Amino acid sequence: MKDKFYQYIQNLQNQITSKLEKVDSEVKFREDIWERPEGGGGRTRVIENGRVFEKGGVNISAVHGKLPDSMQQLFNVGEADFFACGLSLVIHPKNPMVPTVHANWRYFEMYDDKEAVINSWFGGGQDLTPYYLFEEDAIHFHQTCKNACDKHNPDFYQKYKKQCDTYFWNAHRNEARGIGGLFFDYCKATDTETMENWYDFVTEVGNSFLEAYVPIVEKRVHLPYSEAQRKWQEIRRGRYVEFNLVHDKGTLFGLKTNGRIESILMSLPPHVQWVYDHHPEEGSEEEKLISVLQKPKEWV
Repeated sequence: MKDKFYQYIQNLQNQITSKLEKVDSEVKFREDIWERPEGGGGRTRVIENGRVFEKGGVNISAVHGKLPDSMQQLFNVGEADFFACGLSLVIHPKNPMVPTVHANWRYFEMYDDKEAVINSWFGGGQDLTPYYLFEEDAIHFHQTCKNACDKHNPDFYQKYKKQCDTYFWNAHRNEARGIGGLFFDYCKATDTETMENWYDFVTEVGNSFLEAYVPIVEKRVHLPYSEAQRKWQEIRRGRYVEFNLVHDKGTLFGLKTNGRIESILMSLPPHVQWVYDHHPEEGSEEEKLISVLQKPKEWV
């Protein structure tokens, strides 16, 4: 399973970076191959200062070795070996009318001292973070997520949409990071779901990513915007940074397993603002966004 899924994310990385390069048309992804001293490595691809994309990364990694003490405590296990692979992406467009997007699909195994698999699971999801709310874009993104889920289980969309709203929540701000999407974790074999079933589901969601995001980019990228709207984008990006550095489990896992710091922090945007006690004008488009972020909405 680990070889099968690692091959899948290598292919998916190629598909996504190729399509996003075509959308941008001016710059291409820079590639770094890196190795982790304790075992494994990855292939980082970063795009910067493009026509459409100001900063973004589409990274894959496959790491293995002894499970660090901090992760043993998290998983409530003793000494064990592990293998983890995944694709993680964050794309920050230049135009504030185009939303930021994040996605991640991953697989994890743990082994006993005889190298037998004692636990394995899938996780992942995809979510959208707009700066200006176009409801038809939110509906399109969520409908694409729902379509992928419905091919496998009619209960998955509502379950994983709710988990996404719960997970991407900036508790210290009492608001969501964005308008959500899907989030699932610890997808293990059960009486009703095999690991093959989970593989099929996770790859279905992965394959839906470009369909969910690219049409929104192409629809909004040519809209005009002001300096004030750009400032609002940078203030909201500050909330994105806060979530990634305070709450995000993926960032934490990367740091605690001695991951490559440049790859882990590629999710951070290049231009951000923190304005003291900032509040949008009453009745403005900015306030409309905040009202939705304070109470997650059903989009489909």
